[in-house]
Amino acid sequence: MTRPPSSSSFSQTIFSLLIALFVCGLAPTLRASADDDAEEAAQALARDQESAGYMFRAEAWVGPLDKDIGKAVRMQLFKGNEYCIGVAVPKKSGVQVTGAVLDFKGDPVGEIQPVLDGWGFLLFFKPSKTGVYVVTIRQGDEGKHKDTSCAIITGYK
Repeated sequence: MTRPPSSSSFSQTIFSLLIALFVCGLAPTLRASADDDAEEAAQALARDQESAGYMFRAEAWVGPLDKDIGKAVRMQLFKGNEYCIGVAVPKKSGVQVTGAVLDFKGDPVGEIQPVLDGWGFLLFFKPSKTGVYVVTIRQGDEGKHKDTSCAIITGYK
């Protein structure tokens, strides 16, 4: 004859299940919040450059930035356009970032303008050839080193 589970082990199982559901439900919310904060910071960088004549794409690329491994994002850039690429992590994350645009050979091109607090930077570049270039992002030597979200917004004129 089998014994029914005790009420305390049943309560512990239910409690553990509820905790797991809470953590699983909360983790995506925290991630979404960090993504939103990173995109908001990138949008702020873009707004500052609109007066210089740059038109920014409505959508931003948003993704994770690992503390140990940077990120490389490919983008199609066209000869004849001047580009302003805004890259940011959440302003309050304490993470500082740096990066570059790499040409077809993997050489850095263009000019970087970092934000004073280190949470973002602008890359300015005018390609001499149409093609796929790579924007690299990595956490700098200063600031906190932790996994966070990162956003890239591209403008051109």
